Amino acid sequence: MASIELTPSQRSILSALVNLYTEREDAVKGEAIAEEIDRNAGTIRNQMQSLKALQLVEGVPGPKGGYKPTPAAFDVLDIQQVDDPAWVKLSREGELLDDVNVVQIELASVHHPSMCRAEVKVRGSLRNLHEGDFVTVGPTPLYKLRLQGTVDGKDESNNRLILKLNRMDAPVDE
Repeated sequence: MASIELTPSQRSILSALVNLYTEREDAVKGEAIAEEIDRNAGTIRNQMQSLKALQLVEGVPGPKGGYKPTPAAFDVLDIQQVDDPAWVKLSREGELLDDVNVVQIELASVHHPSMCRAEVKVRGSLRNLHEGDFVTVGPTPLYKLRLQGTVDGKDESNNRLILKLNRMDAPVDE
């Protein structure tokens, strides 16, 4: 499939649709997407026409209708679909965000003598996370890795958090 370039607005809307659809496993109304990304419902409807033309979204008619992402939407957003994914937790200030699942962790600046950052990609909404919030990621399923740090930035359209790490650990095998 050829690479599709999305505008920041299209990417944000598509990302919100995928998050809401994954959470509900049902068609998502334009109003719910508008609320999620703090935009006008009319703007969402207009953008959905272009996303349909790109074959990233399909419309579902009827009273329980709305929009569904196509498999191509997951590809464009670089989201790997797993039939039964493990749940990797994300907590803010000690409170579990039960609608957010960590799907990828990349460590950055590990060579820096006094600072380490991690880029964390999630499925779910980041709207309730803010710079300076203390978060815990994990444990991961295989090695039980757990990260703790503060939110240093976020990119909601790509579902990514940048964390300034305070601690990273995993249990030691004996």
